[in-house]
Amino acid sequence: MSGLRKRGTGAGGDLGNEVEGYLLWQARVAEAEQRAREFTGPLDWLTTAQREEIERQYTADSLRRARADLERVAARCVSLRAEYEHRYQELRRRCLAVVLAVCAGCTALTALLLTL
Repeated sequence: MSGLRKRGTGAGGDLGNEVEGYLLWQARVAEAEQRAREFTGPLDWLTTAQREEIERQYTADSLRRARADLERVAARCVSLRAEYEHRYQELRRRCLAVVLAVCAGCTALTALLLTL
């Protein structure tokens, strides 16, 4: 949504993600426009210009809110990814430490048994 993204069909499927995002956003726009029409429908006393203006404002407000929601979700995804990557690195370090300790113990035990 914000900033330029690299276009192409890289390992992450960037093009597919962009197409999916575009289609989802267009569905959101259509939904906002439909809800705006439903909102102004019972207001039969409005002139055509007033109806169109209210629908435009309603749609714009709905899309601003949807964009803010999507940006919050995206920020949370980035935050969670960083958190999980940090935990994964810690787990890898611990596993490596255990493997090295076991190897060192086996080596020491083998050396001890060979000296007997």
